Amino acid sequence: MALASGRKAAVKTGVQTAGLAANLRGTSSPVAGSRLAPALGRLFEDASVEQRRHLTSIMKAHPAAHAVLAAVAEHSPFLSDLIRLDPDRILGILESDPHEYLGQARAAATRAVGLSRDEAEVMAVLRRLRAQTALGVALADIGDVFDLASVTRELTATADAAISAAVAFLLRDAADAGKLDKARLGEGGGGSGYAVLAMGKHGAGELNYSSDVDLIVLFDPEVAPLADGVEAAPFFVRLTQRLVRLLQERTADGYVARVDLRLRPDPASTQVALSIDAALDYYEREGATWERAAYIKARPVAGDIELGDSFLKRLAPFVWRRSLDYAAVADVHAMKQDIHAFRGHEAIAVEGHNVKLGRGGIREIEFFAQTQQLIAGGRDPRLRTRRTLEALVLLAESGWIGEAARAELDEAYHFLRRVEHRLQMVADAQTHTLPEGAEDLATFARFMGYANGRDFAEALTRRLTCVQNHYSRLFEDVPPRAAVDGRLEFPAESDDRETLATLHKLGFADPRSASATVRGWLSGEHRALRPPTVRANLAVVVPLLIDALARGGAPDAALNATDRFFRDLPTAHRLLPALVRHPDLVRLLATILGTAPRLGEMLAHRPSLIDALLDPAFFGALPDEAALADRLSSLLDQAEDEEDLLDHARRFRQEQHVLIGVRILSGTLPAARAGEAFARLAGVIIRALFGVVERRFRAAYGVIAGGEIAVLAMGKLGGREMTAGSDLDLIVLYDFDQDHPESDGARPLYGGQYFARFTQRLISVLTTPTNAGQLYEVDLRLRPSGRSGPVATSLPRFEVYQAEEAWTWEHMALTRARVVSASPAFAGKVEATIRQVLRRKRDLPRIAADIRDMRIAVAEEKGEDEPWDLKYARGGLVDIEFAAQFLVLAHASRHPQVINTSTLRVIEAARSIGLIDAEDGQVLADACRLLHDLTQVLRLALVGPFQPAEASPALRRLLARAGGMPDFSTLEAHLFETQAEVRLIFERVLAQAEVVPVRRKG
Repeated sequence: MALASGRKAAVKTGVQTAGLAANLRGTSSPVAGSRLAPALGRLFEDASVEQRRHLTSIMKAHPAAHAVLAAVAEHSPFLSDLIRLDPDRILGILESDPHEYLGQARAAATRAVGLSRDEAEVMAVLRRLRAQTALGVALADIGDVFDLASVTRELTATADAAISAAVAFLLRDAADAGKLDKARLGEGGGGSGYAVLAMGKHGAGELNYSSDVDLIVLFDPEVAPLADGVEAAPFFVRLTQRLVRLLQERTADGYVARVDLRLRPDPASTQVALSIDAALDYYEREGATWERAAYIKARPVAGDIELGDSFLKRLAPFVWRRSLDYAAVADVHAMKQDIHAFRGHEAIAVEGHNVKLGRGGIREIEFFAQTQQLIAGGRDPRLRTRRTLEALVLLAESGWIGEAARAELDEAYHFLRRVEHRLQMVADAQTHTLPEGAEDLATFARFMGYANGRDFAEALTRRLTCVQNHYSRLFEDVPPRAAVDGRLEFPAESDDRETLATLHKLGFADPRSASATVRGWLSGEHRALRPPTVRANLAVVVPLLIDALARGGAPDAALNATDRFFRDLPTAHRLLPALVRHPDLVRLLATILGTAPRLGEMLAHRPSLIDALLDPAFFGALPDEAALADRLSSLLDQAEDEEDLLDHARRFRQEQHVLIGVRILSGTLPAARAGEAFARLAGVIIRALFGVVERRFRAAYGVIAGGEIAVLAMGKLGGREMTAGSDLDLIVLYDFDQDHPESDGARPLYGGQYFARFTQRLISVLTTPTNAGQLYEVDLRLRPSGRSGPVATSLPRFEVYQAEEAWTWEHMALTRARVVSASPAFAGKVEATIRQVLRRKRDLPRIAADIRDMRIAVAEEKGEDEPWDLKYARGGLVDIEFAAQFLVLAHASRHPQVINTSTLRVIEAARSIGLIDAEDGQVLADACRLLHDLTQVLRLALVGPFQPAEASPALRRLLARAGGMPDFSTLEAHLFETQAEVRLIFERVLAQAEVVPVRRKG
């Protein structure tokens, strides 16, 4: 309150203070002059005349403030909204010292919560505090007043204050309700037996701009002053659920922080609050290395701080081993290998790169420090700091790393965190991924202060490469585990007894069978392994290969898959020398064979693809459409006959599928880009074969005057969300001069017959199996005639059908339609028709009712109770897709920008223009990415449904990595929570319309 009244006094007197505005430095972010005034004007459109006058005077007096606000107006809708909604807030920030302003805001919020007995009032106070912090920190950061330490310190201090105040309020409320003994309850939650630990960046005091807060909540029933009859576990679980709601629920004032409780022990099967004894028992029995690393940053922040400190002291022997803990190196290195199977390749694609989890990113710097802290921190307590940069300094002072490495990693960390913060300032989204399009990347580069995307990409790549090189060198001298764990020798004449013991220790259920298999390899049992040089190289590789297969957790099955791989190999002359030179390739091959044997089979039939994996450019940018088209065209030109042409097309598709699949498994290609890569490949193949069929068809039948054909991609191809197993949903449209309906060839065809015959030829070329296999399955059932009737539809008939006869589900399907092959003029005509259909004004209650009925029908047919059926599960992909399709059909008439064939882009557009709640939009977008990530891996790895209990540990780890979680249990907890949220949001989205309670077809 004091801040607000002081600000108003300043407005009345016109006095300028030496606050933030006076210290801002002009951002170099270029903003076009013609756009500057309107953009700034929109920031202050709701301000009073007096407020606008004062803001203008500040900007005139301090040109840097003008430049910073222009950058905000140009690049950050979120910050722009904070300014527009409360002009007094921006004036208070600009006229105050930012550290003092934020400190006073926290103190005022803490006092207000301490005096309140009303939950709604507490939520409003904490949300206003968060808004003050978000805007104040952002302006000080963009204006170069705050360095990284100041940014993260202020963000963390606000999170600490909010959580502490919320916990104190909840405990006080429980005492007022007679659940706790008020006399034994200390100030702020002392003596409550309830402690909240901050983990991750929060615990380290390194929160990013729009970070989740990772918390572990503990209680001690022996300490808690519980009233008679109150049971500890249910009480503290409910208290924690209320805490999450206080912080996370979106209201008209926004939210405080998204809360993540999944770092607790076994989150898929434990409650959100755990007793201290249960937690200690878990860590003693089965705590993993990643959990040890997580506790490096743990810090009590709310409730019974003394209890939290006591717990961490009792846990210290688990985290910090007294001997030099080199065993941790292998575990942490294995964790990193699960994230990136390869190291040393320098080519990094900037578009779509994740600056946190991607190669050379923030996580690698954190791993670099934490690994060495785990190794030596037990004997050297000085290394037990929570903060990453402090750890680097201490490691350098202690001689564990060189000063040059520390300085380079420090500089890269500052740069990458700045990129991370700018990404999150745009829309207050918890994202770490750079824009994928060149234009969007260039816009973001300007927000970072670069003139263009190229200069930014160069600066970013330099840091990523530097980090990657330091990280890879950290493990250069780590010996393979197999060399340490026992003997692995395979004499031709009989099994070696010590080797059998080693195989048993590595987890092989049938060591004799495993030994016999490997001895068969080394004796040349398979044709590709017979040459002496090949067997000599294989003997060198075998120990590392067996160790890598064993690490997958199902070594017998993985060894059998490897045996099939060697059996199918036509030659190993190039493969085995490559494996000897590149140990990482051995581990990648083991990952492929242990988790995606179908991919291994394809690789076995195309061993030349190994060369592509060793090319430094392989893990850089994906080949673009032009490069793929040129490559396919040159292959098809070499075909001697039609069968040869079809074989070439099929081999090209198989080769590209393997290369995309390996990128997915190695963690270098996120799902969104994988789906686009599969769809891009399919589009290139369709267009190439369309051209071949068209030339031959015209040679036989001639052309029809004005004849045009368009191939429409629907479904996953249309949405660019394909997986390795996706078929092609297509619609073929045509048009011609009605006055001249007959073709002019030697064997003329009439009207629709001409286009139906052409379509049949095209489908045959795409689907006919040859010696090289099948290209794609093609589904034409989305055409207006469905399963029956002509395979091609005239555009006029299509227009009439969509306007007068189509069901709601057909318009939903049309939201994903895009032209993949047609002349530019006809493509434009078809696309205009589709947009016209989608932009029609609709009866929203009827649309909502139809979609709800469709979802019920799908659930009745496919089921929705199996959460790992990621498409059909309650809260799965169908819910997300139906919600997105409703948003298009409901709002495209007034907001055409919501039209997009990509489900994710529809959601992001709807969120940005306010068609759905911002938090709901964030949850749906995150869920969409998660489910597609997991689907990509499962489609590569399995033919049938995924059964978690039967899955190999390697596949479970691979799924955890794809979902960005440290282990499978945490992933499952995250998946189940996400699906529950998605279903609620699906219902809320449909509730935008008053649903007519009538069950309808379709």
